Amino acid sequence: MLLGLSCDEVESHKAWIKDVEAFTPGAKVMYPVIADPNREIIKELNMVEPEEDASGKQVPSRALHIVGPDKKIKLSFLYPASTGRNMEEVVRVLDSLQRATKHKIATPCNWKPGEPVVISPSVSSKQAKEMFPQGFKTANLPSKSKKDYLHFIHVD
Repeated sequence: MLLGLSCDEVESHKAWIKDVEAFTPGAKVMYPVIADPNREIIKELNMVEPEEDASGKQVPSRALHIVGPDKKIKLSFLYPASTGRNMEEVVRVLDSLQRATKHKIATPCNWKPGEPVVISPSVSSKQAKEMFPQGFKTANLPSKSKKDYLHFIHVD
């Protein structure tokens, strides 16, 4: 579920939604936005920048938290108010988190959906063979390391 939190009044949210939908043809804001005009929630979640605006209020940051089904924060992005979010990265991370939960894998640096993933190093080679009977590739590490824990596989 997606949920917005804003330090503005409800009427401001309604105007913002109209602007977003007018600016982006075909876009429809379908998630709730919670008003926090007293900035109590954003302060509690540390979603403010240390600087203040002209009125003396702390400037809210552009924070994004991904919370798992276990109600624990799995990821937090904190952008300064001057920087927009990279939604491609948000979707990539969400995809990675979902796959990791389902398959006991980790995604390598700069991973994109459709590319190989790493079977979690906590999974032994024997367990990996049982979990992934379709097979996997093991990295060719230098012969001195004598380790065979770096296994790659494609998962959906």
